[in-house]
Amino acid sequence: MIDQGPIILFDAQCVLCSANAQFILKHDRLTRYRLASMQGAVGAALFRQHGIDPANPDTILLIEGDRVLRDSEAVIAIYTGLGWPWCIAGLGLLAPRALRDPVYHWIARNRYRLFGKRETCWVPTAEFAERVL
Repeated sequence: MIDQGPIILFDAQCVLCSANAQFILKHDRLTRYRLASMQGAVGAALFRQHGIDPANPDTILLIEGDRVLRDSEAVIAIYTGLGWPWCIAGLGLLAPRALRDPVYHWIARNRYRLFGKRETCWVPTAEFAERVL
């Protein structure tokens, strides 16, 4: 199950993160992405496998086989993978990572304060349930 395509690891209690997960599921016309939250067993294990504490993650991860992307690079790759018009996000790669990642990290550190935290994890609708691990 884990090796059936790219997996996005995210925080299902973060309002911004879960809204992003819902957006990805809705706009992923090729149904290539699967998602796993840090609060679930699969997501927590994958975070740990990549050296990140699932209780206090500082990043989103995109796992594609042996390749693991994080921070702004993961976000850009995810949106580029959604196809037109979202692939325009690939232009973000024109900005040096040294500029992109500090902005990403600031948002990640402050995500609950800026966007809120759910009391319970976001749960996908039946339409998307098989794509959330």
